[in-house]
Amino acid sequence: MIRIDSIWLATEPMDMRAGTETALARVVAVFGAAKPHCAYLFANHRANRMKVLVHDGLGIWLAARRLNQGRFFWPGVRHGSEVELDAEQLQALVFGLPWQSVGSGGVITML
Repeated sequence: MIRIDSIWLATEPMDMRAGTETALARVVAVFGAAKPHCAYLFANHRANRMKVLVHDGLGIWLAARRLNQGRFFWPGVRHGSEVELDAEQLQALVFGLPWQSVGSGGVITML
């Protein structure tokens, strides 16, 4: 339904009360622009909530996910840093799994 070519994760936390306009402004501030067919991921300070903003080429989609137990495996805060993920890493992240150990094609590269 929505084509996503690139997935970007922001390392700095975002206030989860942010709506579409605030999240879009945050994407522009962190990544420089909201590019078509890209997904931008943000977590709150505790890393138990995540928001995903997607620019589908025509408009903006904003989705939220919350873990009832545990935390998302979010990289440490690196001011102004962002990390690119592949589809397998995104799937692991959304389920609360350690996505950093999932390589291309679902190959585990680290324990």
